[in-house]
Amino acid sequence: MSTNELFSNIALIEPLQRALKATGYTTPTPVQRHAIPPLLEGRDLLGCAQTGTGKTAAFALPILQRLAHTNRRLEPRHAYALVLTPTRELAIQILESFKTYGQFLNLHYAVVYGGVGQGIQVNSLKRGVDVLVATPGRLLDLIEQRHLNLSKIDIFVLDEADRMLDMGFVNDIRKVIAMLPKRRQNLFFSATMPKDIKQLADSMLVNPVTVEVTPVSSTAERIDQSLMYVERKRKGDLLRFVLKDPSFKRVIVFTRTKHGANRVSENLEKNGIPSAAIHGNKTQGARQRALEDFRRGRVRVLVATDIAARGIDIDEISHVINYEIPNIAESYVHRIGRTARAGAEGIALSFCDAEERSFIRDIEKVIEQAIPIDRDHPYHSEEVANSRLMSKGKAKEAIEGAGRSGHRRGGRGRRRYRH
Repeated sequence: MSTNELFSNIALIEPLQRALKATGYTTPTPVQRHAIPPLLEGRDLLGCAQTGTGKTAAFALPILQRLAHTNRRLEPRHAYALVLTPTRELAIQILESFKTYGQFLNLHYAVVYGGVGQGIQVNSLKRGVDVLVATPGRLLDLIEQRHLNLSKIDIFVLDEADRMLDMGFVNDIRKVIAMLPKRRQNLFFSATMPKDIKQLADSMLVNPVTVEVTPVSSTAERIDQSLMYVERKRKGDLLRFVLKDPSFKRVIVFTRTKHGANRVSENLEKNGIPSAAIHGNKTQGARQRALEDFRRGRVRVLVATDIAARGIDIDEISHVINYEIPNIAESYVHRIGRTARAGAEGIALSFCDAEERSFIRDIEKVIEQAIPIDRDHPYHSEEVANSRLMSKGKAKEAIEGAGRSGHRRGGRGRRRYRH
């Protein structure tokens, strides 16, 4: 298939082509070009692709086509396709994608996730559904309560497998797989492929087609990255300074902790910068309102923890700011990838204090490049830049135990921001 391929040249049925045309999609992304044809043939698939590469459409379109062809009657408390995903936000967004692409098909969809009452979700399953999108914990709860049976599943999608591993869902995934019929089509997506994930994929897939797009290092290459050395106590000052630049139109700021996200967001609000925090302790309603306010431009800055790094599927994010450097190198790539959607370029800034320098070293190994240092701001600290690298263990201890200990103020640089 050529790189100039259009959706109209892929063997998708007319209702799907019509839906793609209605949404303005004409050209498939690389993962869509390579995944859709073998999936239409019923092959298992191992996809190494990150959020933002178009992988949802890559699996949703073939699933919808297969379900449209089978034309079976729904059975109460059963589903025919199951998509398992790690977070509530991602589950909701995947469901919306199915509804968008399947808008001209007579199919039924449901989504189940924790953190909210189960009544509406139980009712949505009573008649049965064609496509069910679920997070692992709530799915198993509903199965245990006999509100759902997986014995009719024809197609199983495991999305964000490495994130599932990070969040401790692997045992739940194995329980779900054990309940599925032996004969089924399997789709397995993961942004990275560590040993445990590869073993899980090997146990689940039968003679799969492998599609690998946007590897970790090349994702980072598309993004204009800057490393800003700053004392921890001046990070709030630096954040407010860079946000004075009007080119920072839609910004995600990442912290490591829920408390940190709240603190940063509150500080921005006090200084007249509209923002919202999103993390695991927020109610589902609060998280959805924050995302919607951010999407519609009612708030300019969304402050998020890593739990939300892959659950945010919003285009035209101008900047990602790592207010705190992640201690897992792959998380850095997922964070900054929020501003490089579907092949677009983006800008990412990382605020690094002395205790975080070892994390930067690990990140640069993963992305296979050095992050350029930006000294041209008033809070640059040569003391931090020249500090000795700590071991990861000592850095983690320092971060977790960091109080409000002061450091000498760093030197000032020449401003390059458009204020």
